[in-house]
Amino acid sequence: MTAVPVLWLIKGLGRGGAERLVSVMAPRIDRRRYAIEVAHLLPSDEGFADSLWQAGITTTCLDARRSLDVEWPRRLRRLLRQRRFAIVHTHSPLPAVVARRLAPSSTLFVHTEHNLWGVYRWPTYAGNAVTFSRNDAVFAVSDGVAASIQRPWWARIGSEPPVETLLHGVAPQHAPRGEQARREARARLDLNLSTPVVGNVANLSPKKDHQGLLAAMDEVRRHVPDVVLLLIGSGPLERQLQSEVASRGQAESVRFLGSRDDVAELLPAFDIFVLSSRFEGLPISLLEAMAAEVACVATAVGGIPEVINDGVNGRVVSPGEPSALGGAITELLMDVPRRRSLATAGRHTVEAGFSIDRAIERTEHLYDELINRGRGGSDDDPAA
Repeated sequence: MTAVPVLWLIKGLGRGGAERLVSVMAPRIDRRRYAIEVAHLLPSDEGFADSLWQAGITTTCLDARRSLDVEWPRRLRRLLRQRRFAIVHTHSPLPAVVARRLAPSSTLFVHTEHNLWGVYRWPTYAGNAVTFSRNDAVFAVSDGVAASIQRPWWARIGSEPPVETLLHGVAPQHAPRGEQARREARARLDLNLSTPVVGNVANLSPKKDHQGLLAAMDEVRRHVPDVVLLLIGSGPLERQLQSEVASRGQAESVRFLGSRDDVAELLPAFDIFVLSSRFEGLPISLLEAMAAEVACVATAVGGIPEVINDGVNGRVVSPGEPSALGGAITELLMDVPRRRSLATAGRHTVEAGFSIDRAIERTEHLYDELINRGRGGSDDDPAA
């Protein structure tokens, strides 16, 4: 049996949540049935490209070097014609819009929506809405994301594709955790075992509200003066945040670790994992922290309340309220038994409902359903 050719298409392969999912899932799709290739737009955003290559996944950069670059759609069109993909599975709205216009009419389309529709810039939102009916099926990473998929009246062209919430996740059985993992992580970071540590894993971008997190840590230090904040990630606000930390006199207690390949090994060093985001889809970093049995404090945005039941398996607070965020962090730093209880419950939550294996199985099953309809694989002219 010849494996069905499938293209996974995404804007970049940097160290974000959607990119992480692509890098983990693509190599684990059954290769006897589906030959997965990955294409991405941005040559400057390739953090996970090497891991895909090492896993034997053909990866193509479409080399979009400017926001108005007109060459990458031509490269995408050439790729679609040469490879004759039966399925194009898109993971970002901008490349999805272009692919829906350029692919042969026989091509099947699956789209995974990773973000709330309301956060997209107007041109992206409009293009996505107008071409959305080209999809044969849509996965949303949370119920909140699914609810946000509402096409305005002027974009209701064609039929509405079915939208299904598919809870992606992690492989909790492989997550380092426990006292030995904690000792090794602290040694790797040159941290004393007794130091209170709060950690954040996120791109340094406005939507993650690191300014709010820094303000929250001011509140924490009034009660836990020796606390250390670790920031893992990079992004456009990195220099601004470093300057702000210096101006606050926090250079000794806030450490910028940059993008890391060893995040899973570092998570056990945290006493608390925190996300201060203003909006989210379903943050994979949160699930990874819960799998590592680290107590989590996060803002109640996007799919986060679908994961954390406040006071049961973590803490959630309203976004944009540093005092509430700082209070929740302080509470758990000062109450070790409660912190451990929430961490254990968080681990159980991930084991029960957020397995990457379940998401892979459902994705393969959907591909089977679509291919069995007999619509994929021919070399028709591109759709109008």
